[in-house]
Amino acid sequence: MKSKAAKPAISPSRRAAFEILRRIEADGAYSSPLVAALSESNLSREDRALAQEITLGVLRWQKSLDYFVERYSRRKAASLDLPVLISLRMGLYQIRHLTRIPASAAVNESVNLVKGSRARSAHGFVNAVLRNAVRHIDDSAGEGIANEIDRVAVELSHPRWLVERWTAQFGAVEARALAAANNQHPRTAFRVNTLKASEADAIELLESRGVKLLRSDYAPGAFVVESGSASEVQQAAAQGLIYLQDEASQLVSQLLDAKRGERILDLCAAPGSKSSHLAALTENGALIVACDIYPHRLSQLAATCNRVGAHSVSPVVLDATGELPFLADSSRFDRVLIDVPCSGTGTLRRNPEIKWRLAPDAPARLAEVQLNLLARAMDVIGKGGRLVYSTCSVEAEENEGVITRFIDSGALFRIVKPDAHASLITSEGFVRTFPHRHNTDGFFAAVLERL
Repeated sequence: MKSKAAKPAISPSRRAAFEILRRIEADGAYSSPLVAALSESNLSREDRALAQEITLGVLRWQKSLDYFVERYSRRKAASLDLPVLISLRMGLYQIRHLTRIPASAAVNESVNLVKGSRARSAHGFVNAVLRNAVRHIDDSAGEGIANEIDRVAVELSHPRWLVERWTAQFGAVEARALAAANNQHPRTAFRVNTLKASEADAIELLESRGVKLLRSDYAPGAFVVESGSASEVQQAAAQGLIYLQDEASQLVSQLLDAKRGERILDLCAAPGSKSSHLAALTENGALIVACDIYPHRLSQLAATCNRVGAHSVSPVVLDATGELPFLADSSRFDRVLIDVPCSGTGTLRRNPEIKWRLAPDAPARLAEVQLNLLARAMDVIGKGGRLVYSTCSVEAEENEGVITRFIDSGALFRIVKPDAHASLITSEGFVRTFPHRHNTDGFFAAVLERL
């Protein structure tokens, strides 16, 4: 009697990374929720960390990895079956970027991933390509490409059009620095949830558990994790004692300068980071109407607010591109926050798959939606009220361009100089943050006052 062939041994971490990358590529899934879900899996802490490292590393360096796939296989990456391509990318990432992993282990695991897939017959091909990569470890991504934009795009793993756009907007040196920063791990930042704990108590708790913290240079009340156990930080967040949020994102809520007793509208509120922050800043003493077009995202917002005790937040499902149901004088808002849907090019460190999905015309298309949202918000804010417009994009069309068009259209608003760190304020009076300059997400914010 013939025995069944044994299944190839694949480490749990690489199997998890492979499945996440497959879903991102085949199903259009996003990395953030899939990586976050690893904490609820049966993986060990070490396996979760490696799965996350491989997943995000492959997404960040995808264009460079594909350059080596094509160099060593003499085949176009796009012509390969998806399981084969993902296995090769994973193997190459470990060989070239994770020096603590033996090259032999990286090769064998990738071969086993292919053997365990429907493309098992390609295992010899994968083995040959990766062993070729090991023999040529000193090769550089993009070498031999004459055009500078093309070479930088491969070397720093960004779409060519983004490198070209940033070079035109910021200059070649800044564009290169921005692209390089996007491939770095973002720092873990948080704010203490003062609705559940005092700053002193929360910080003392984390530091007593070996977490070393730094105060943010840019966002009052924000902290950055310098070292220590990530699980301790996650546990404090799960308990609602702290809220994980980038420094630049925290700054946006503070620019609104909300007060107790005010009526506040958060027009594009899900998943609730800024709504819950506003509740904390006003000590649950303001009426905060948090809106989003998608009910499932508002459910997430409601769960977030419940966890952190933000009881002053009232979720409302609405399409903010249409007429808003807050037109009577008695319903005017004192403060309006519009953290608009955007290209997200300021968050590529956290969401690297975005850069492979964006189309070159995305910023211009999104700018029309953003301008419409501003026009809708104009009708519901009272005289003297404050409006903060923000994006997590570094694209001028979505930022200065939208505000300039809004003001030039005759909107009864004036630009207010923001109360922010001087290094973040542009000559036009806007707030700008960049990964390569400030080690934060790339954000834009404009503070406007209704005349």
